[in-house]
Amino acid sequence: MAPKVVWLFVFVALYWAYCIFWGIKSAQTAKTASDYFLAGRRLSMWVFVLAATATSFSGWTFMGHPGLVYRDGFQYAYASFYAITIPFTGVMFLKRQWMLGKRFGYVTPGEMLSDYFQGDAIRILTVMVALLFSIPYLGVQLGASGFLFNVLTDGLISVNLGMWVLSAVVLIYVASGGLRAVAYVDTLQCILLGLGIIITGFIALDMAGGWTSLNEGFAGMAASDVGKWGVTPDGHNAYFAIPGVIQFTAGLGKETPVGGLWTGIMVLTYMFALMGIHSAPAFSMWAFGNKDPKPFAPQQVWASSCAIGFILFFFTAFQGMGAHLLGANPAVTDAGLAIVNALPDSIAKKPDSLVPYYFNQIAETTPWLVGLLAVCALAAMQSTGAAYMSTAGGMLTRDLYKRYLNPTASHDTQKLFGRLGVAFIVLSALLVATFSRDALVLLGGLAVAFGFQMWPSLMAVCWFPWITRQGATLGLAAGLIAVIFTEKFGASIAGTVGIDLPWGRWPWTIHSAGWGILFNMGTCLIVSAMTQSDSDRQHRETYHNFLREHASLPESKRGLIPIAWGITLAWLFFGVGPGAVIGNTIFGTPNDATTWVFGMPSIWAWQVLFWILGVGMMWFLAYKMEMSTVPQKEVEALTEDIGDAVAQR
Repeated sequence: MAPKVVWLFVFVALYWAYCIFWGIKSAQTAKTASDYFLAGRRLSMWVFVLAATATSFSGWTFMGHPGLVYRDGFQYAYASFYAITIPFTGVMFLKRQWMLGKRFGYVTPGEMLSDYFQGDAIRILTVMVALLFSIPYLGVQLGASGFLFNVLTDGLISVNLGMWVLSAVVLIYVASGGLRAVAYVDTLQCILLGLGIIITGFIALDMAGGWTSLNEGFAGMAASDVGKWGVTPDGHNAYFAIPGVIQFTAGLGKETPVGGLWTGIMVLTYMFALMGIHSAPAFSMWAFGNKDPKPFAPQQVWASSCAIGFILFFFTAFQGMGAHLLGANPAVTDAGLAIVNALPDSIAKKPDSLVPYYFNQIAETTPWLVGLLAVCALAAMQSTGAAYMSTAGGMLTRDLYKRYLNPTASHDTQKLFGRLGVAFIVLSALLVATFSRDALVLLGGLAVAFGFQMWPSLMAVCWFPWITRQGATLGLAAGLIAVIFTEKFGASIAGTVGIDLPWGRWPWTIHSAGWGILFNMGTCLIVSAMTQSDSDRQHRETYHNFLREHASLPESKRGLIPIAWGITLAWLFFGVGPGAVIGNTIFGTPNDATTWVFGMPSIWAWQVLFWILGVGMMWFLAYKMEMSTVPQKEVEALTEDIGDAVAQR
């Protein structure tokens, strides 16, 4: 057995021991349903900061993101801005959801929305979103973990065997300990996630000969027309420029975009999709699980926007773009532009295999480091999956079983059904991943776009009392349908009945999350305008009066509100929207390295600049505008558990 495989098993065994320890320990302290589903609403500051960060940035960040940077170049690297746009959603909603959860004893977002809107349809749709998010998302993560171990053990462990065995440990500790176990394991997973990406980035940088050599290699590539997308309409190598603001073509599968897929509007709407991670129902439960909002701002600003952003814009870029110069791109190698021919050109057919091949580059010299990096990748894959398993199991228990079948269910019964819910979700994800990988790919495309469709409902609860129950419910349904039929899954459904959708996937280079929110918000606004009721509005105003009393800005800061709007809209437009096209050339012509102001491609320099500005924006919103700080007036709880209160009534 190769030394790297031995070290792999050693580190995995140590990691598993840590996971199971916290599963057992948390199970012993979970006396009530609230203890199990929400960690007793007592998550500490640094546990939440690390755990929420690990949950936000999954194995896809570790394995898939570098591969897509490699596949599509710097035009796709704008996706690294999800280090800011994901926690931006948290800035908008987490503090106010925590306040409502503390005040009224909510355990799940379905309970909050149902209580607020006085209807159960929104509760059922929320559970659907949770399941449609968690099962395919988890399946993708588990499948990737099996693939990783298959590569690193040189085929000794099959993909399916690795996936099932690795999943068993996750199931054990999540089902045993609930959200507390997930949180404490996630603290280690966050550290491993960041450490693994940094080390892998250094491996890539070292293989390329350092920073100067890397940028010299980029200069040669940028001056050529090699690459997946050729050149943009402006004549720039598509790896080093976005192809414009928008392309009014049919979607993927109907017409091939000119110069690449990642137009300004595509980047913006893709950011919408990734915002769905923090607006998904799982993060509402993370908000409810804190003893106060103190961890929100440091997690959103420093852990996510600053630290993860730095890692992605540099170390992930080293991995993804550096691979072209290391043998992974046959066209670049054939053109004589590669620095060294170390990576296999088979990566071009399977970009998400890039990271394991970096690991194998050091297998002979430092096999123990391969084992450590493998556990880093495994931890990244399991971090998000564990959180969605736990929270979706809680929603199945509270929003379906307890609500409709057994309103007086005891705490022990709720914990039992929570564990059964976790097992159901894991087995569903594993079965789909094992027997229908095509279906998994189709469903995986829906996950985060579905999560983003919760925005109007959360905007209603947290900010806008004029949104009605009918508007939020029908809007959510319309958004989910629009997402489905602008993704591969919808085309597959239509194909089974003999219909060929004329627009393909992501028509007009607008992501399905963008189409979903367009139909969602349009329906929500129109229906809300038509269904206003004084009695319903009065009920909703009781929540907003409470929020105004506890979360409003002091008079001395209200003049900053227009400035906050201006900063946010400007950053979204120029950083991740149509205005990002300026970044193609503002710091130098892509195909002429002598004009590069900072010695790096203009598009990369623009991304780094707006990452820094984005961190500043997040600080301004979270701290200065007090959107993620502790309320100055203490929030008093009316009940510890809304479900128990309803049962008693």
